[in-house]
Amino acid sequence: MHPLQKHIEEVIVLTDDEFSHVLSHFTPQKKRKHQYLIQEDELVNKEYWVINGCLRSYFLDESGKEHTVQFAVENWWVTDYQAFEKQVKSQVYIDCLEDCELLYITHEDREKLSQEFHKMERFWAKKTKLGYIASQNRVLSLLKNTARERYELMSAQYPNIIQRVSKKMIASYLGVSRETLSRLYS
Repeated sequence: MHPLQKHIEEVIVLTDDEFSHVLSHFTPQKKRKHQYLIQEDELVNKEYWVINGCLRSYFLDESGKEHTVQFAVENWWVTDYQAFEKQVKSQVYIDCLEDCELLYITHEDREKLSQEFHKMERFWAKKTKLGYIASQNRVLSLLKNTARERYELMSAQYPNIIQRVSKKMIASYLGVSRETLSRLYS
């Protein structure tokens, strides 16, 4: 079974013919470590699904400091969603932290597929809700948990990511300095 079919079927059931139709709307893409999928101020027309690899979404503040918004690993979706949905310029960078194998779908194809195939509309609605819940939980954690609690939560939820990204990026994701993160390891 194709890995995307397995991923989709965690939410909806597809026949092989239905999946072939869905897959025909996706394009494979390979990127090397340190290549960008998206850079700030670009128009964004693609949503990516990660087959293999690890990526990071981040933005730069006025002083040039990086703030990590999201990591994306196998079976995760990633793009600048505001730019993708509203067809405006991106506010974030998405960088490949490892060599990546991806599938992407254009905004036009996703809309077309959702219109003609309501099962996929339900799939994306469910994924959007789950993404919103994860985002809300992250904001709540940033507001109410200590740095140690945020680190422990990330370690428990995403042990695969902790082992694959630099401590500097983990600190950026947790909203702490690299020095503070080092103290948490002690």
